[in-house]
Amino acid sequence: MAPGVLVDHAEAESRASEKGRNDEAPRSIFPDGIRTSGQHAPLYDVLRPYADFPKEITGPTVWKREDYIDKPERWVHVFTAEEVQELSDTADAFIASGTPLTGISKQNFPLNKLAKVLGVLRDDLLNGKGFILFKGFPAGQWSPQKNATAYMGLGTHLGYFVSQNGRGHVLGHVKDVGDDPTQIHQVRIYRTTARQFFHADDGDFVGLLCLHRAAEGGESDIVSVHNVWNTLQQEHPDVAELLTKPIWYFDRKGEVSEGQQEYTRQPVLYLENGGKGRLYSKWDPYYVRSLTRFSDRGIIPPLSDEQKRAMQILEDTCNRLALHMVLEVGDIQFVSNCHLLHARTAYKDYPPPAPRRHLLRLWLATPESEGGWVLPMPDSHEKKRGGIQVNDNPPVCPLDAE
Repeated sequence: MAPGVLVDHAEAESRASEKGRNDEAPRSIFPDGIRTSGQHAPLYDVLRPYADFPKEITGPTVWKREDYIDKPERWVHVFTAEEVQELSDTADAFIASGTPLTGISKQNFPLNKLAKVLGVLRDDLLNGKGFILFKGFPAGQWSPQKNATAYMGLGTHLGYFVSQNGRGHVLGHVKDVGDDPTQIHQVRIYRTTARQFFHADDGDFVGLLCLHRAAEGGESDIVSVHNVWNTLQQEHPDVAELLTKPIWYFDRKGEVSEGQQEYTRQPVLYLENGGKGRLYSKWDPYYVRSLTRFSDRGIIPPLSDEQKRAMQILEDTCNRLALHMVLEVGDIQFVSNCHLLHARTAYKDYPPPAPRRHLLRLWLATPESEGGWVLPMPDSHEKKRGGIQVNDNPPVCPLDAE
């Protein structure tokens, strides 16, 4: 089937936003009063054709790895002793208050000294290079509860935490739990040691706090989507065009609410339908490749040869242009999912009893009303836009992988 052929019932899911219910959710279920919106199909009638896309993007969101290699002062912030003390004192006070970790917010986790740094960082994540690496978080000195509290509290000053899976985990654990990475229709790759290809998560920002390193591998790569776009325009404009078409089916891997479809149909690259009109990306090849259980039965089109070629060229281009970094214990990486893609190399853990590689993950939302990108999605105005929400499953903050 040609890549542009669509199936009628792919339109079945309602585009209606649940803004009123999500931003005024029952606190008996959602302690901060906000429900994660979840995955949505785009607003098809506001998607822009390829002819409207820029031939070249300029500005601070376009960067090359040469801009940052051996220049840590441009993208690394080392926590000062005063900043660590503020995080420590505020975390201790929050824990003593008895407030559940799922109820943490910028209001009940004040960071007066760090506020200026975080304000500048948030703007840079949204409108600049889109990444930062913090160093010096005392992960090896604090308890799991205090690590989680300080990390989540820090994150609330950048955005609203959203659920990362169908079980409501708002604090994620990137750790091998023995899942089979070949079962991509039902396994999330972050729970394995397998390579994660270049992708964006379902939140405006993703944060990773390193608690334990791997013996080998598990290293991070990031790339400017706007630099990738410019490169594709020069080398493979046909691929660039294909990525702007809403012909790509994305798996939900069973993490669906009652009445939702098992997949969405959307482009890989969008334009903001308002705001600054910037190019926005939404991509994960694992979620595109895992849909054979539907395409084999003729429910959706299989990936065409053109799409497979485009996927390979996109991955190869990202690899060629990416900035490589290694996360040490106590490092925190924040990356924009709007205009960056990120990847992870495969890894091998130390043998027991040494701890396995372990990173704490946050997905953070930045709604339009608070400076976020204007997305062609029904939940673009919501505080906790994006994420993965199944029915009214409550948010949970496990202190280890489960």
